[in-house]
Amino acid sequence: MGELNLSKVEEIRRKRKKAHSKLLSLGSKVYEKFLQLEEATYADGALKKKDKELIATGIAVATDCESCMEWHIGEAVKSGATFREVLEAIEVGIEFGGGKATVSARFALEVMDALSRNVKG
Repeated sequence: MGELNLSKVEEIRRKRKKAHSKLLSLGSKVYEKFLQLEEATYADGALKKKDKELIATGIAVATDCESCMEWHIGEAVKSGATFREVLEAIEVGIEFGGGKATVSARFALEVMDALSRNVKG
């Protein structure tokens, strides 16, 4: 997984942070409600945050949402998910999404690679 793909992951992060700041600075009520929904959705309940992030990772692979993969994989790892747990969530996304999801899975693996580089360096 090359340097080009690592910069793609970093570009997704940069764009997300910029859009987040912009929407907050504009006082978007809808965005504020979305953030509240997100907080409530991923809070520990019968399922722990880690498990919910793993579910979201599989959904992101199945729906081919690169920004979602980058976010939810990172959140799963922050919540204690292991490499193997994230990989299995990606595999669930592959099964659910069929052949098209294997393309998404390749990007998800690039995200995992980028995360491991950030942790090491």
